[in-house]
Amino acid sequence: MPRTVEKILQHADELAARFEDYEPNPDDELDANAVTALRAAVAERSEAERHLLDAVRSARESGMPWSAIGSLVGTSGEAARQRYGNKVA
Repeated sequence: MPRTVEKILQHADELAARFEDYEPNPDDELDANAVTALRAAVAERSEAERHLLDAVRSARESGMPWSAIGSLVGTSGEAARQRYGNKVA
């Protein structure tokens, strides 16, 4: 459904007014320390996942069976194969 230029401009004016009239509520603000800690934890988890994937790839290249890999990562061999199989090939 196409919009008219007038409707688009009206919507833009409404958004601009909302932006200009915005008054932040301190209760809605995020704690900067918590955000920083969470971002760091996400980055660490991402790095750990990359490291784990490299280790699984190396294990498979050395001939380790999925059952052993699964046991070492805390799951079944089939679950490990399903999770990492297409990523290490």
